[in-house]
Amino acid sequence: MKYISTRGQSPALSFSEILLGGLAPDGGLYLPEHYPQFSDLELTAMRAMDYRELAFTILSRFVDDIPATDLRTIINKTYRADVYGFTRENQSAEDITPTLKLEDNLYLLSLSNGPTLAFKDMAMQLLGNLFEYVLAKTGQTTNILGATSGDTGSAAEYAMRGKKGINVFMLSPYQKMSRFQAAQMFSLQDDNIFNIAVKGVFDDCQDMVKAVSNDHAFKASHHIGAVNSINWGRIVAQVVYYFKGYFAVTQSNDQKVSFAVPSGNFGNVCAGHIARMMGLPIDKLVVATNENDVLDEFFKTGVYRPRGSANTYHTSSPSMDISKASNFERFIFDLVGRDSVKLCELWRGVDSGGSFDLSADGLFAKVADYGFVSGSSNHDYRMQTIRQTQQQYGVTIDTHTADGLKVALEQRNASVAMVVLETALPAKFEDAITEALGTVPPRPAALNAIENLPQRFDVMDVDVAAIKAFIVEKTA
Repeated sequence: MKYISTRGQSPALSFSEILLGGLAPDGGLYLPEHYPQFSDLELTAMRAMDYRELAFTILSRFVDDIPATDLRTIINKTYRADVYGFTRENQSAEDITPTLKLEDNLYLLSLSNGPTLAFKDMAMQLLGNLFEYVLAKTGQTTNILGATSGDTGSAAEYAMRGKKGINVFMLSPYQKMSRFQAAQMFSLQDDNIFNIAVKGVFDDCQDMVKAVSNDHAFKASHHIGAVNSINWGRIVAQVVYYFKGYFAVTQSNDQKVSFAVPSGNFGNVCAGHIARMMGLPIDKLVVATNENDVLDEFFKTGVYRPRGSANTYHTSSPSMDISKASNFERFIFDLVGRDSVKLCELWRGVDSGGSFDLSADGLFAKVADYGFVSGSSNHDYRMQTIRQTQQQYGVTIDTHTADGLKVALEQRNASVAMVVLETALPAKFEDAITEALGTVPPRPAALNAIENLPQRFDVMDVDVAAIKAFIVEKTA
């Protein structure tokens, strides 16, 4: 399997060759030359598999330059019950991603049982082990540069902390994460972890990561790697739990399932798109946004119009406070028939601070063929959904999952199972949950008083040159 860039100006490479780098040299995102297909017979055989077997079956279709025995060892090392043990009552940690039935044909897919209580752990723990394996094989080192709106940072740092040959430089928007999220990251004292709080919003952080990655000389000389969802390894790992969720709520492959996905950077729902392209019987992919509704606007009108940092709202679902969705490029590449010339034409406008409109040229009409629908939420709806879910089902959900559930109910077809992806445990957003329910959400004992631990981070302006200088200083 070879991987190509959405921009069409980079050579096709193997999985291991693209794993550490993130962006392609031409500024595009990597995708496989084709999507592997699963037949009805193969889907039936996969129904009986546990998470590790399922992950190997799927990932081995995308990874053919790591020996099968080694890949299986990495997967088995990653997806263990003791790593994903923060399950709800009556759920088994051995399931890794257990489902929770709310009512007939309405489910939560629990993705937040990992060490940082967010769905990002599902891919990041695997990525950490893959990085370590590839670096050991090649004798290389890497300096990971990432951006986070809250959950990616802690998941990456917990996955990479103490790993040989790896440094992590994580940019986050200063004072715009929850107290718990900030404490998870800033309390780490590992020598290979560097937290940089940027005086801006997530889009500023993300733009600086891309700017450094597009400086090819600097990237090469300082071995810059990426763990954001621009990294293909993140996306392909997330494909697995769509299959797991589908099999958990169906009895045969004749049944379709819809998935509602809280969406900011489009990585999580992009994995669902890829699962659908591989033959998983998905009916609808429901894109749920918060007040930063750029994606909702596109799926309703065909206009993709990032707002810019000055017009990005700071909300009570902060991990979705994103205006420019990096992974959206991957879907548009498929939508335009993998025409990289057309893709580059569209993104020239976006990269220069503009927008594009597909409503007039017939492309927008094709969006429905991919199953996408969308909706948005706001703070009042978020609080109301958290309260109603607790009252009706006795289940406490976090603010991002509440956005997903709110939009799922609007888009629901009663005859088709709807699976809402739970993206974080409520403890990560204690202030918002307390506002909604009047009670403090429980948290794992190991994370009690994490906010009181000593914190280590540097505050910096939005300045690409300063970030480069910081990396040089810390790796000298």
